[in-house]
Amino acid sequence: MELEQQTKRVYPLPQFQVAEPVDLASQADYAECRRIMQAASNNYSFASIFFPPDKLQHVEALYALMRVGDDRVDVSHEGFGSPEEAIDDWEQAYWRVFATGDSPYPVMRAYLNTAVEFGIPKEVIAPYFRAMKDDLSITRFPTFKDLLYYMDGSALPVGRAMTYILGVQSPFTIEEALPGADSLSIAMQLSNFWRDIGYDWSIGRVYLPQEDMQFFGVSEDDLAAGKTTPEFINLLEFQIHRTEDYYRQARQSVKMLATGQWAVMSGLEVYKAILSGIRKNHYDVFQKRSRSTKAKKLRLAVKSYWHVSWQRVLTP
Repeated sequence: MELEQQTKRVYPLPQFQVAEPVDLASQADYAECRRIMQAASNNYSFASIFFPPDKLQHVEALYALMRVGDDRVDVSHEGFGSPEEAIDDWEQAYWRVFATGDSPYPVMRAYLNTAVEFGIPKEVIAPYFRAMKDDLSITRFPTFKDLLYYMDGSALPVGRAMTYILGVQSPFTIEEALPGADSLSIAMQLSNFWRDIGYDWSIGRVYLPQEDMQFFGVSEDDLAAGKTTPEFINLLEFQIHRTEDYYRQARQSVKMLATGQWAVMSGLEVYKAILSGIRKNHYDVFQKRSRSTKAKKLRLAVKSYWHVSWQRVLTP
């Protein structure tokens, strides 16, 4: 299976599964992570409120770790000579905090505390730095396989680290749960890619695989024109179907999580709604942006609650 071939990466597993409180970061460090997440992502912040209170700050630390790196590449490299220097500094700070147990960056201190507490191997995040550096030079993806390789760094580390934080319940193992986490990470990032086709074009990036554009007869001139031609609609519907397949795979593994099932399922539903929003906007991803109202998000959260509750009834 293509997903398994592209995401089959072996990480050393921790020697313990039970979280043990540690004290490598302050509440002020975690508060900074919360501020970063709330400022950056409406969808992620919404889903996060359904996490167990004792896991929430750790989810925020993981999100902030990724967001700071993203912003150093895409938003501002203030204080550094270039985006390359900025992301290199972030990567060096990451490895240094694991080596020394301390960092001048609150986000790094918070994430180290989280990683130690939940036994997240430091190598889990390593592909992320490679993907951020790829962002500085790679703006096109010849095949979907190439896009999957990019997401192996940009998306999969999030889902894998989240699985360690939330834990896996018996009789399942973390090795059994990680493929589902991979599927959800891919689905969520693909949803963002398809929603943001117009914006990404404006900054010189195309995440639509070139082979698919050629097959459906869509050129970059068509993207520049911003028109939802029949060919473009067929291309985008193909990508939406592909993304929905990943959501279906992810849905089956939510029951493996020991905690946070409601939050993860809510996140799945909220991000999946991006796809229905694209359809509702008649595939116009150039002039319109697929959004969910707060009321719709709440309805999806209720739907998610009943789904995970029903799964618990059916799971022996």
